[in-house]
Amino acid sequence: MSDGDFTVFIVDDDPGVLRALARLLAAAGHRTRTFASPEAFLSQHDPAEPGCVVLDLAMPDVDGLELQRLLFDAGIDRPIIFVTGHGDIPTSVRAMRAGAVDFLTKPVSGEALLAAVARGRELDAQARRDRSETASIEARLATLTPREHEVLAHVVAGRLNKQIAGDLGTVEKTIKVHRGRMMSKLGVRTVQDLVRLAERAGIRPQTGSGRASDA
Repeated sequence: MSDGDFTVFIVDDDPGVLRALARLLAAAGHRTRTFASPEAFLSQHDPAEPGCVVLDLAMPDVDGLELQRLLFDAGIDRPIIFVTGHGDIPTSVRAMRAGAVDFLTKPVSGEALLAAVARGRELDAQARRDRSETASIEARLATLTPREHEVLAHVVAGRLNKQIAGDLGTVEKTIKVHRGRMMSKLGVRTVQDLVRLAERAGIRPQTGSGRASDA
């Protein structure tokens, strides 16, 4: 069965390993692209393309761990499966702590590799859904007026309309209008949904001016 747009990028300086891994994955229905070095991969890599990387650990110049770090530093959240003939426990721990999906020893078990790629596919899809949701939230937040942003920060802190009005130097009726427009623009109906949205966007609750509660 085809994986659609999902691609397994294979990076290894051994041509025989590249061919063998590509054949194994293609036989299971995966689309693959092979690269003989991390430099070749980086020069042709499109972060927008769904996929995961099957990456040799020991390579000249830029090794697998260095490529993992370069992708991380560039803000590229690409699932990585390490394969190596020279693995050790400290190295595998380091790779896994840095976010690797799996750390496999050559000769690689076909079953283990396919299972790791399946996990990589799931992780890649989830990361893309998360990024899409975050982008949608940011786009909706951008439609708010400065006053609506202020009201948002107070509402997610659990403050009442009359408390917000007191803090912002206006009347409760005006706050109700701003609050209704703000929630409509953001596409939420409850304060609970608004709080979850604000958390995803990194918005900190506004605790007010320190006045005594009017509740």
